[in-house]
Amino acid sequence: MNIETIFQDLPTLETERLILRKITYHDVEAIFAYGSKEEVSQTVTWDAHRTIEDSKAFVDFVLNQYRKGQIAPWGIEHKESGAFIGTIDFVSWQPQHRTAEIGYVLSPDYWGKGLATEAATKLIRFGFEQMDLIRIQAKCFANNRGSERVMQKVGMTYEGTLRKRMYIKGAHQDLKMYSILKEEYFQEA
Repeated sequence: MNIETIFQDLPTLETERLILRKITYHDVEAIFAYGSKEEVSQTVTWDAHRTIEDSKAFVDFVLNQYRKGQIAPWGIEHKESGAFIGTIDFVSWQPQHRTAEIGYVLSPDYWGKGLATEAATKLIRFGFEQMDLIRIQAKCFANNRGSERVMQKVGMTYEGTLRKRMYIKGAHQDLKMYSILKEEYFQEA
């Protein structure tokens, strides 16, 4: 399986409460609504969106990635409300090693409801079943308890803290690393 096969025609994935789908220009305002919040941007590598143009530039980038058949995020749509509430993706994929890393961001209006866990569980299953992965990992800033809790709830194992691994927003950040192996996932499922 290669990257273009998956990402040239990104499949829609569905869970009990969510639809994971391609991002469109219709999502720009919703992306700005959560992307401009300080409580969101402090837990991710990117800066808060200052204007709607920042969010549009992100969507431009994503759509270009889709066109090129490159790694790009799924938008997370809440079924009940129809709201666009975040993104989830494979932030990296090494097909030759059969490994990948996931990342996610969710509007704080939807934090604490198990939705990031639900989306991550679906993406992990997709990775093992459709991308032939044997390992999926995720990282978060050491102080990001919410993201760390998602990793734990999807069955990932804590591997360690990468000390001062990333220089971002004017400081070196420690990153916590978690992973799950294919055999562990299907043993638990």
